[in-house]
Amino acid sequence: MSPVLRTLVFTVIMPGFWTVLLPYWVTGTPAGLKLRGVGLAGGALVVAGVALYLLGAFWGFALRGQGTPARIDPPKRLVIEGPYRLVRNPMHWGVTPVMMGEALLFRSVALAEIAAAFCASTMLFVLLYEEPALRRAFGAQYEQYCRPVPCWIPRF
Repeated sequence: MSPVLRTLVFTVIMPGFWTVLLPYWVTGTPAGLKLRGVGLAGGALVVAGVALYLLGAFWGFALRGQGTPARIDPPKRLVIEGPYRLVRNPMHWGVTPVMMGEALLFRSVALAEIAAAFCASTMLFVLLYEEPALRRAFGAQYEQYCRPVPCWIPRF
């Protein structure tokens, strides 16, 4: 199976759970969408987040790195192009805004709390597991990449 197809399967299961299934469970139905006022800002966050996630996952990991965002099928080579030049975790910068945008679209405090918990747990996962694993896998190349490229706040 190609890296693009494997990434698609991962995307449907993982980000799909957090950004499609979970909001549906919490809010009930799509009829609860509010497309006025802050809902428009929420819609913009969703669109921007989806675009950033797709760029990082498909263009970055699947096509450039020949792997997927799944830890059991990581990229074969270190991806440092595209959005990875600005920040080390662009896919996390993609999913979290989608979740926050949905909280605005649905005017849901529960979704905002879930998004904040997701963001915090993702940061812990990156710091405690992902970054040490990347250091082991890519060694000096990853260390050299980390020096100019920040982990969380993009450098433009």
